[in-house]
Amino acid sequence: MQFMLLFSHQGKLRLQKWYVPLSDKEKKKMTRELVQTVLARKPKTCSFLEWQDPKIVYKRYAGLYFCCAVEDQDNELITLEIIHHYVELLDKYFGSVCELDIIFNFEKVYFILDEFLLGGEVQETPNKNVLKATEQADFLQEEAETPRSVFEEIGLT
Repeated sequence: MQFMLLFSHQGKLRLQKWYVPLSDKEKKKMTRELVQTVLARKPKTCSFLEWQDPKIVYKRYAGLYFCCAVEDQDNELITLEIIHHYVELLDKYFGSVCELDIIFNFEKVYFILDEFLLGGEVQETPNKNVLKATEQADFLQEEAETPRSVFEEIGLT
């Protein structure tokens, strides 16, 4: 996978994860063109798109588009399954994920994606493993944010 984009049906970019090195200018240009192209397509058209060099695979869930760029030889159906699996992970973590969850908890959305995909390749397939790692990170974050007394710090409680 070369990159994953998540954007709203208004064209607002909500997540971008790039697995290939490109300049910021190239990323912005590609993103703008791709979002316009996908949004211009009719709802009943195919979710696969030959676009420039990479092949684009996208899926709309409610008001959000999950869009991935893959190599020509990659299987589009597997990419659709990866997108669906990622949406399932977000649903299980947030309870029914919505655009506001992604906006206000973007660090968790990226963390879940990084636990699931590494360098554009699927790293962890069982949902429970990804969610367990996310819960452990949440626990560590909460523990670090919890104020401690001086006595707890030196072990006198």
